[in-house]
Amino acid sequence: MAITVHCDIVSAEEELFSGLVEMVVAHGHIGDLGVLPGHAPLLSTIKPGPVRVIKQGGKEEVFYISGGFIEVQPNMVKVLADTAIRAADLDEAAALEAKKAAEKAMNAKTAEMDYSTASARLAEAAAQLRTIHELRRNRR
Repeated sequence: MAITVHCDIVSAEEELFSGLVEMVVAHGHIGDLGVLPGHAPLLSTIKPGPVRVIKQGGKEEVFYISGGFIEVQPNMVKVLADTAIRAADLDEAAALEAKKAAEKAMNAKTAEMDYSTASARLAEAAAQLRTIHELRRNRR
C-alpha cells in the first residue's frame, strides 16, 4: 500500500473531499504543484482550473477550483476555494455559452462594457472547460 497524506478540499459552501491521498496536483500561480506525502510545508495561491487527487489505491478524482489557496504540511494538504465543484458535475454546454458571451462582451466596444468583469468570466469559463477536458483525458 502506498504512503498517503490527508487531503481536504473545501469551498465557501461545503467540504467536497476529505480523505487519504497519494498525490494532489494543482495549478499554482508560479507553476504546477505536485504534492506527495512528506512534502515540505508550503502556502500558495492556486489558479482557477483542475485539481487532481490521486486517492489511496490509485483512483483519480478531478475537481474544478475557482482559485484559492493550498496549504501543505508533511501530513496534510488543504485546498481552500471560493468555489469548488467535482469535475463530473460541471456543465460543458453552460461553460461554452459563458465563454462565448464573455468573448462577445469583450469584443463589443461600448461604453457600458465592463472589460474586467468580462475578462474574469472568460477566464472562469476557460478554466471550467480545461477541467472538463482533463477529466475526459483521465477517463481514457
